Amino acid sequence: MNQSIAHMALVVKDYDEAIEFYTKKLHFTLIEDTYQPEQDKRWVIVAPPNNSEKSIAPKTALLLARASSPLQESFIGNQAGGRVFMFLSTDDFWRDYNDMLSKDIKFKREPKVTDYGTVAVFEDLYGNLWDLVEFVPGHPFSLQ
Repeated sequence: MNQSIAHMALVVKDYDEAIEFYTKKLHFTLIEDTYQPEQDKRWVIVAPPNNSEKSIAPKTALLLARASSPLQESFIGNQAGGRVFMFLSTDDFWRDYNDMLSKDIKFKREPKVTDYGTVAVFEDLYGNLWDLVEFVPGHPFSLQ
């Protein structure tokens, strides 16, 4: 059996501001932005840069899904109930951490070295919490 998680839906307030944040501040690639007239919505897919074949799930991407009801709007920025929601793995923690600081990304927890790698918690444009993590070599999710 060969399976992977293809997309994770992330509820956003506005497609264009979310695309701007993920592509300009996090350097994600815009994979697709297609209007779906039958549902009056867009199919917007973004993915981290260099989403290589050697990673565990090389095609994992975010589906930026604009909230379409008051209930969905209530989850914008708090999709994981205040816990870290996403984990952005990197091959160079300090390069990306410093780049994110220069782009005014807000870090909620400062960098910390752990047995599994170097990690810090940041907020996306809506307040969802993310780990920026460089896993130690040999870790199953290490990009090195």
